Amino acid sequence: MRKALDTLYGAALVGACLSMIAIAALVFVQILGRVADSLAVLAGMPRYGFIVPSLAEIGGFLFVAASFLALPWTLRAAGHVRVTLALRTFGPRGDRAMSALVLLAALGLTAFALWSVWLLTYASFLRGSVSVGIIAIPLWIPQGVMTAGLAIFAIALADELAAILRGGDAAFRLAESQREASEGGH
Repeated sequence: MRKALDTLYGAALVGACLSMIAIAALVFVQILGRVADSLAVLAGMPRYGFIVPSLAEIGGFLFVAASFLALPWTLRAAGHVRVTLALRTFGPRGDRAMSALVLLAALGLTAFALWSVWLLTYASFLRGSVSVGIIAIPLWIPQGVMTAGLAIFAIALADELAAILRGGDAAFRLAESQREASEGGH
């Protein structure tokens, strides 16, 4: 089960990375088009007006995909903001109890967000809603990726909570400890 979950989190991270690469590639192509236009004008030729249609929308959709798909891996790598100074005053048992409570609250909020986004995605699919740009993109596609990211994040939160309730350490806590040790902290 551990290998399957880690594979799921890794696949989501790959999706997030590919989304960021796609944004960079599209923007690079757009910049090349502008440079080519400028060079054409300098050479006395007319602009050919190359554009990437709906670049702003597509870039926004890809950014949403990157953000939501990166959530599970970021959680396990202790990349989310946590205030650990207060937890240290509670001692190990208090730290474990507070972490479990926070994970439970985060899981509840994520489940609510997941349900809400799923309803939005389903409604967009039923209505056939599309984006307003040059390229009409069905809105359920980026919303579906957002839904998938939230679903995988909910699984990651439940995974971390289960680790704590079984008496072990959450992956984010282990990552924090390793980071502190490598930075010379306590």
